[in-house]
Amino acid sequence: MDTAALPSLTPWLDGVDQLGELLPLLPVLVSLELLLSADNAIALAAIARTQQDPALERRALNLGVLMAFVLRVALILLAQWVLAFPPIQLLAAGYLLWLCYQHWRPAATEDGSQALEESAPTVRFRRTVLTLALTDLAFSIDSVAAAVAISDQLLLVITGALIGVIALRFTSGLFIHWLKIYSRLESAGYLAVAFVGFKLLIQLVFPTIDIPGLLTLFVVTGLMIWGFSVRLPPVVEET
Repeated sequence: MDTAALPSLTPWLDGVDQLGELLPLLPVLVSLELLLSADNAIALAAIARTQQDPALERRALNLGVLMAFVLRVALILLAQWVLAFPPIQLLAAGYLLWLCYQHWRPAATEDGSQALEESAPTVRFRRTVLTLALTDLAFSIDSVAAAVAISDQLLLVITGALIGVIALRFTSGLFIHWLKIYSRLESAGYLAVAFVGFKLLIQLVFPTIDIPGLLTLFVVTGLMIWGFSVRLPPVVEET
């Protein structure tokens, strides 16, 4: 979720059509993006962490977030077509719910898949980058629709997307570290992913139902509090 998903921000953003009018709002937008991108950031951090190498994790995040920005801009430019094509929203919801299933499914074929991944690290890295970009794109469906509804000014909407991906890269890097410290945090992130997926499905099946943005904010905030509630004991190195 990002700032565009909160209708309460409409009075601030409505009518902003020049860079000079946007600049005073940037500190507020950046602060809100850092807070509201937590659910997306945890999912991206968990995906990047499969590389099990800090250098590859950072590289995968950088490439994945860059690709995510390109896809967000493409989504903005095609917003009118996307909004008129419900299967796109269905695919996004299904993808997010599939991510949750992958997180909790029994690891019955883990040995076979692990051997394949170890034999092809380049393929695994590329798949991680693609998964990062697609995950952000699925999260962006709802927020881009809201952003376009708030303003038809391309500069404003693309600037918001740029702020969003920069905040996402920053918070994802932090969450990679925090996932090693807080035992519930990864599960909290995937529960937030499931919530967003179900929200997209509900809005698709029941278009007359208006899910308040503040409800999403409260749910994600509650999940984050639960995720940070249990800290793993520090690892004591043997001497």
